[in-house]
Amino acid sequence: MASLTSITRLDRYGYNCIARHVFAGLIVGVLLFVAAGTTDWAWGWVFAIIHFLGWQAMSYALARWNPELLNARGQRRKDMTGTKAWDWVLLTLYFLILMGQPIVAGLDYRYGWTGGWSSIVYVAGNVLFIAAYFILIWAMVSNRNFEGTVRIQNQRGHQVASSGPYRAVRHPGYVGVILSLIALPLALGSWLALVMGLAGLVVFVIRTALEDRTLRAELPGYAEFAQRTRYRLLPGVW
Repeated sequence: MASLTSITRLDRYGYNCIARHVFAGLIVGVLLFVAAGTTDWAWGWVFAIIHFLGWQAMSYALARWNPELLNARGQRRKDMTGTKAWDWVLLTLYFLILMGQPIVAGLDYRYGWTGGWSSIVYVAGNVLFIAAYFILIWAMVSNRNFEGTVRIQNQRGHQVASSGPYRAVRHPGYVGVILSLIALPLALGSWLALVMGLAGLVVFVIRTALEDRTLRAELPGYAEFAQRTRYRLLPGVW
């Protein structure tokens, strides 16, 4: 973890980021129930509530322990100078998957394409989703440079994050995102949404490889960190 030497106050960008988190927490629920054509969906409500609370937990954790990052993540796209062109492409694909999953899951529920699953699967999916957000938030709290795009943040004194979950893997935040993409279909009982989640997994494996290469080449100290923390996403595998 890069040392949080100066705990700053939230600025207008930080509050902008909190507003985005509220919107993100709500829009998925809206898409889910509109696609389902009904609000009479118990597991849909369970997931929608957990999803909303996950985003708000992120706001709370960052406001308390890493407000500088909350401010940085609330900036506009034009402020993200130096972002790699390939990352905008990957982020667009991720956004389409992120918005598409609840729509597909809702349509699946409406038309019964997948059919009923065991309650154990629904429970496991929601538990996995909670775990995914815990890992993601832990990574964000531990890394003052955990911005939304891949770039070297020279103006913010970009440093290597090496504590907390970064002791286990080099990109723990992406582990959380990938788990959330797999958890959503299980929590909502949709094989079709799971296919989209697997596509998202591919997107983030590619992003991990490209970001890792960028950091090795451009961020001082990262190559040494990579020697200590050997694995990118999955300990013992990759």
